[in-house]
Amino acid sequence: MLELSPVAAGADAGDALAASLELAVLADRLGYERLWFAEHHLTPGVVSAAPAVLTALAAERTSRIRLGSGAVLLGSTSPALAVEQFATVARLHPGRIDLGLGRAHVPPPAPTVAGSAPAPPAPAAPPAREPVGDRTVAGLLVPAAPPFSFSDPALLAHHGVRSRLLGRRTEIPDYLAELTLALDLLGEGHVVGEEVVRSGVASGADLQVWALASSPGESARAAGALGLPLAANYHVSPSGVLETVATYREAFRPGVLPAPRVIVSADVLVAETDARAETLARGFDRWVLGIRTASGALPYPAPSDAEPVIDERERALIGDRVRTRFVGDPRRVVDGLERLVEATGADELLVTSIAHDAAARLHSFALLARAWGAEAARPTAEREPTAVAS
Repeated sequence: MLELSPVAAGADAGDALAASLELAVLADRLGYERLWFAEHHLTPGVVSAAPAVLTALAAERTSRIRLGSGAVLLGSTSPALAVEQFATVARLHPGRIDLGLGRAHVPPPAPTVAGSAPAPPAPAAPPAREPVGDRTVAGLLVPAAPPFSFSDPALLAHHGVRSRLLGRRTEIPDYLAELTLALDLLGEGHVVGEEVVRSGVASGADLQVWALASSPGESARAAGALGLPLAANYHVSPSGVLETVATYREAFRPGVLPAPRVIVSADVLVAETDARAETLARGFDRWVLGIRTASGALPYPAPSDAEPVIDERERALIGDRVRTRFVGDPRRVVDGLERLVEATGADELLVTSIAHDAAARLHSFALLARAWGAEAARPTAEREPTAVAS
């Protein structure tokens, strides 16, 4: 499960955080394999700003489930700091803590105002890929990439303010080097010149490192080169998930693991009937639109108050996420998730769910666990009901 600690309209951050911890207890009881907390900052609708803290709080309330980050963003947190934070929790809860590390994108700087300090140079843009339209692979929709760009002036200004407040780096760090540093500190130490830097809390800690990737670029290649497990992003970047997984597997060399291991994320919402699930899902399009514009993630609206996105340009901006969300009764959602497993070859699924009603989210995870478990009990199916809370 992947947890974002979403704030419902009319509720507050405390309500959202309490619901996240309640979800951890429920997931532990239902048999989910793991629950990861996302990292999002300075936005009113999502309050999972401190995944290490949430991991520690959830670990104290649970007994079996693995807990961790999905992911610590290395644009604003150093790998050394992240390793020591999560290793601290792992020392008290050995065998249960995951450290997911994400290579955060650093958007190009916004144009400077006359008289202000010059902006740092923009990072090199990734190589352009040939546009690909919608595809259906093993029954799974792999949509075209959305017309989304960080070059939008309003979006640049939005991210620029938050980047300055968070002290984010102005250049994208070398992800392979960052992962290597994390692994070194968990081992015998990291060599800097003639010195070997060691961490008393991290060295030897029972902590599992995961790489997270939203595209078939540096993240997927670095994970493969080090033999790390990979979490590939279908729920946020569905257009490139197949290429991301393929790049990782092609780059894989035995290292931390002897063979590739892949988690693929999915956005789900389950209810007793399709109609009930569709009602609960209202507002998702508006919520995603805020994330992809200068508004940021807003508190999730109640179904009765949700105004659908009707502007064609805005619908194009969010269509990939809206159309790849698995919404419906348990059988319908399980069918969709099985197609996702078949198309990607995923070893685990990382499911997340967003809704206004916290009780509905908890019920969604409970219904999914029962339905997926019943499917796995069939002789022809072998599935892991793995989860991350969102």
